[in-house]
Amino acid sequence: MIRKISLIKNLDWWTVFMYVLLIFLGWINIYAAVYNEEHHSIFDITQSYGKQLMWIGAAFFLAIVILIIEGKFFSAFAYPTYLFMIFLLIAVLIFGREVNGARSWFQLGAIRFQPAEFAKFATCLAISRYISQFNFKIHKFKSLVVSGVILFTPAVLIILQRDAGSALVYTVFLLVLYREGLSGVVLFIGFLSAVLFIITLLFAKLYVLLTIIGFSFVCLKFMGIRFKQILIGLSFIFIGFALVWGIGKLLQVEVSVYAILLISIGLNILPFLYYIYRERLKNAIWVLLIAVGSLFFTFSVSYLFENVLESHQQERINDLLGIESDPSGAGYNVAQSKIAIGSGGFAGKGFLNGTQTKFNFVPEQSTDFIFCTVGEEWGFIGSTVVLFLLLTLILRLLFLAERQRSPFSRIYGYGVACILFFHLAVNVGMTIGLAPVIGIPLPFFSYGGSSLWAFTILLFVFLRLDANRLELLR
Repeated sequence: MIRKISLIKNLDWWTVFMYVLLIFLGWINIYAAVYNEEHHSIFDITQSYGKQLMWIGAAFFLAIVILIIEGKFFSAFAYPTYLFMIFLLIAVLIFGREVNGARSWFQLGAIRFQPAEFAKFATCLAISRYISQFNFKIHKFKSLVVSGVILFTPAVLIILQRDAGSALVYTVFLLVLYREGLSGVVLFIGFLSAVLFIITLLFAKLYVLLTIIGFSFVCLKFMGIRFKQILIGLSFIFIGFALVWGIGKLLQVEVSVYAILLISIGLNILPFLYYIYRERLKNAIWVLLIAVGSLFFTFSVSYLFENVLESHQQERINDLLGIESDPSGAGYNVAQSKIAIGSGGFAGKGFLNGTQTKFNFVPEQSTDFIFCTVGEEWGFIGSTVVLFLLLTLILRLLFLAERQRSPFSRIYGYGVACILFFHLAVNVGMTIGLAPVIGIPLPFFSYGGSSLWAFTILLFVFLRLDANRLELLR
């Protein structure tokens, strides 16, 4: 009895209130998105809005069950939960049902279950348990390797399911590691990789390579390497290029310009490293490693783009970057989405009065593009309120995470906040044309049981941990 009173007293009711409010608003907007005059009752379980009400009821039940469970349970069973979800991610590749080109669903009667949604929760538990170990040191090579395996094993399995959008969510855990002491260099490398990916798609590869080389030498100059040494380095690269090109001509072997450039740079890496070591320019080593990695990454972009991404994903990225323009094909969803949101104006067209929504101009408008309904029917005011509520929830979670006594609870809280932020940023970004369409649901708004239950479990496990915030969990 005392434990129940303590739970009720320590539970963060503000977060619970925001959760319930967001779910209610999401349900109302799903009703508006797929409204059917012949089935006007919002409780009609033959329609999506009626089914969503059942998912909501199940989500509330899950929330209550989680709050009843002792907080230490989630720390103790973090690894078994993670391994079970890895098993399900493998099993769905074999026995799963293919939906929209992705084999990522289990069909259980009338219910479809997507393990990838729940794998985020399991991964959050596992990485929190590993990092919160007493002897964990973020800068140790072993720690980085194990953390990488925990984070990217489910991501790789999800990519094999042809669901690249869900796999991208796992990159956000780098922010959690950064909070726990990971060097900012890693985040910079991640940001640089994203920029290089875009630049390589936009510009000729040779120009990108020459820019990387030039920028690297400018950085080396600021690191203390003399201008004379930089000129000598450039001269050696040029000489190496000429030699490799000449040998290729003599042997009558066709070698691309890019391959010749990489070979000439490779021949000069050891002399550069020796000079940097001799002069004790430690920061210059980072510049050199990042430069070499960037060069090879540039060459891998074409392979990743053409062989890892699905054709429709390639078309959407090309449309987003302006490489191709196909408003009636790959760009149709985003074009109609922007029209719907823009037509809402300042105050919106009113509940159930959205013409873009009513006449199904926007595909997937109850799931990935639910924000279009918000923008069209509730306008700028309604969109701002929804964004404000979601951002307030995320900031509240960060506040709660910082007040945890247990490292496990703090890390888990940051994981939940980062996952929600990624979903919010990407989902809204893709509806207004700032991000590629990759099938990311809007938390608590998009139709579907799997995503709603997964977000509910993520959130209420943290609320249960927060209710025991004075305890140390290992």
